[in-house]
Amino acid sequence: MKIYQASIQLGARARGFHLITSEVLQAIPQLREIRTGMCQVFIQHTSASLTINENADPTVRIDFETYFNKAVPENDPDYAHNDEGPDDMPAHLKAAMLGSTVMIPVTNGRFNLGTWQGIYLCEHRDYGGARSIVITVWGE
Repeated sequence: MKIYQASIQLGARARGFHLITSEVLQAIPQLREIRTGMCQVFIQHTSASLTINENADPTVRIDFETYFNKAVPENDPDYAHNDEGPDDMPAHLKAAMLGSTVMIPVTNGRFNLGTWQGIYLCEHRDYGGARSIVITVWGE
């Protein structure tokens, strides 16, 4: 069994859903050595998240942002945690809904994603800043 791990810092992005598949692949060139295995991508933040979804049509990413803003509105007077602005607590809730980790099968040194799948960084803050990601790959 081989195990590799890399940490990367993604540059600050605007609020929204951003494809990061290529950045993840660049950060872990050892992936090519894994014939059969898994890759875990983990974000070290509580106001941004990761998910896997449509990688071709950018309107999907716009619709994701629209949906989550409707589902978890800002300026809710019932939120107690509001010290960092009106987008802070909603960002935590959105991150909890989507999660901090994605798992991707590795086959013959490549991600075994579907044809139209990619890894999203889901930035839920207006000014979230740089985001730290840990990528772990293991297998034979």
